[in-house]
Amino acid sequence: MKKLIALFSFITILAFTCSTIVIAQEPTKTATAATADTLSDDVLNETGVADTTTAKTPATKDAGFHQSLKRKFIEGNAGFMSLVALALVLGLAFCIERIIYLSLSEIDAKRFVGKLEDMIDAGEIEQAKELSRDTRGPVASICYQGLLRIDDSIENIERSVTSYGSVQSANLEKGCSWITLFIAMAPSLGFLGTVIGMVMAFDQIQEAGDISPTIVAAGMKVALITTIFGIIVALVLQVFYNYILSKIEHITAQMEESAISLLDSIMKYKLKRN
Repeated sequence: MKKLIALFSFITILAFTCSTIVIAQEPTKTATAATADTLSDDVLNETGVADTTTAKTPATKDAGFHQSLKRKFIEGNAGFMSLVALALVLGLAFCIERIIYLSLSEIDAKRFVGKLEDMIDAGEIEQAKELSRDTRGPVASICYQGLLRIDDSIENIERSVTSYGSVQSANLEKGCSWITLFIAMAPSLGFLGTVIGMVMAFDQIQEAGDISPTIVAAGMKVALITTIFGIIVALVLQVFYNYILSKIEHITAQMEESAISLLDSIMKYKLKRN
């Protein structure tokens, strides 16, 4: 899973960097094309070939939301915007890793426990152990631990199942602390970039010796962009984090329900033997 996180982070950073370079080059190309059109118009007007009565209207197309978003990203401070982007990439990598792990851990718990109960009632303990061992997920793991100690007292079986259930719950929550870290870091980096951008704007005002609306607006615009992207990153990661928490709660509830059903079946099995 660590290799998966590293690979995903590298691919995302590489793709974002390439797209940023392409967007950064677009204004230059546009300016060059506009200059060429102006020169061609002047040449045509001087030679008298072109019709001066018809005004040439450039075809301006509205850029898509994705292109506008990347252009705004470039307009922000490069250092802090890169840190915000890195927080997004790493946070998404941990989210995807947890989602894959939790999806593989989910099984049809009711159907699985129903098969175990039938096997225990029929006295097929070895078959029940084999079924639990061959089934993936924490539900099957805690059932296997209980079946391994089926000859012990019911108190020891319950203690073993509870202890192993705590270990499995910790495994389900592994990596979630990193997601919460990136959720907190993204807006904090945005606010830090905003404060530094405002300081730079005041420095420009001091150098100019005049409170020009143009200078103030330009500096505040660049400063606030970092906060906007920091909040967006935090919101995206928060949605994934809440989804992960819901899956963890669902699997934990399945583990508790399955443990209770398993202990009841073992108790009935012991009473039959006695």
